[in-house]
Amino acid sequence: MRLHRSGWVVATALVAVGALTLAGCKGGGSDEPSKPGGAVELKIAFWGDFGLDELKAKYEAANPNVKIVLNSGEYNAQHEDLQKKLIAGSGAPDIAAIDEGFIVSFRSQADKFVNLLDKGASKYQDKYLGWKWKQSLSADGKTQIGLGTDVGGLAMCYRTDLFKAAGLPVERDKVSALWPTWDDFIKTGQDYTAKSKKKFVDNGTNLFNPILGQQPVGFYDESETLKMDGGPKAAFDLTLKAVGAGLSANLPAFSPEWNAGFVKGDFAVLACPAWMQGHIKNTAPDTAGKWDVAAIPGGGGNWGGSFLTVPKQSKNADEAYKLLEWLIQPEQQIEIFKKVGNLPSQPALYKDPAIADFKNPFFSNAPVGQIFSKTAEGLTPQYLGKKNGPTRVAVENVINSVQAGTTKPADAWAQALKEADKASKA
Repeated sequence: MRLHRSGWVVATALVAVGALTLAGCKGGGSDEPSKPGGAVELKIAFWGDFGLDELKAKYEAANPNVKIVLNSGEYNAQHEDLQKKLIAGSGAPDIAAIDEGFIVSFRSQADKFVNLLDKGASKYQDKYLGWKWKQSLSADGKTQIGLGTDVGGLAMCYRTDLFKAAGLPVERDKVSALWPTWDDFIKTGQDYTAKSKKKFVDNGTNLFNPILGQQPVGFYDESETLKMDGGPKAAFDLTLKAVGAGLSANLPAFSPEWNAGFVKGDFAVLACPAWMQGHIKNTAPDTAGKWDVAAIPGGGGNWGGSFLTVPKQSKNADEAYKLLEWLIQPEQQIEIFKKVGNLPSQPALYKDPAIADFKNPFFSNAPVGQIFSKTAEGLTPQYLGKKNGPTRVAVENVINSVQAGTTKPADAWAQALKEADKASKA
């Protein structure tokens, strides 16, 4: 899954390790190894909702010598904190979640993680989507630093009550038919804003990222060369077209204002990877039954998806791997999907009736098991470079400056090129 703040206050440059302070590196995994059969404390660092609360209780009940400590934090901050502690040589958690946007950076430091192949993880390779397995595998193919949790196949979540009030269709098939392309999506948004006098989407950055995710090449190619004139330019132009048409509510993603927008109905549509279901449900529980899920314009794409890793600093690496291995088993992965929406990255589970037949009552009983499984199976994800994270933030900041009126649209692409280049060299 992915939950990040874009906009004016963002953590930057995970890879700019020279700028990272080594202060404050306490509070990670257990300091002492457990004695055989003795009490074990395992700390897990993550962000958002990995569905761990109930699973923690279940695992502890089955393993009474284990105490699990959940450390939930902000998306960028958790990745920065892990980087700091890897540099410092101590303080990392026993299990660290890493998002796909940062996995290339961390897998290039494979010597700082337990090689899960040494723990027997190779038996799971055939269970994973092939590209998901490779994303966390070192370049030489000898070290697997993490096992995948979810993938972020894309759809569009929309408010049926707001669509109905604006005279638009509400049935998911008819809504999907409104926008086979992003230009059609923008036309639909203009129709909505004209009739409702409300904004159509939450933020331009949440158009930019899914559109970019549909392009053959993102910010970087596999030689780590910045490629702004391909996918990023196409995504940027469509995003500014939507912003220029007055569709954006300009609510910084994952800010308090953005969360309030869900409650108040400040926007009617947002790009919706599977993991977004849990955020909407947790943020605006009173909107249950007012949401549905349609196809995304342009077809397919991926946005987010995570891995669980065991930093080599863990004093209880065997117990940490045992817990990690338990978390990726079908029973737990299905439970997480049904509770928070995170779609497993093991395709055999998509045919399990518990997922294939699952309809989400919060989203008007949309057949989300079928919808998101179909998007995941059709994915051909991009390569995400080592500096994908800070480059994304740099370009998002330019989009936000256009929305705020501090950068002229005509000057925005030149500014994006300048900021992306700066991020690539940081």
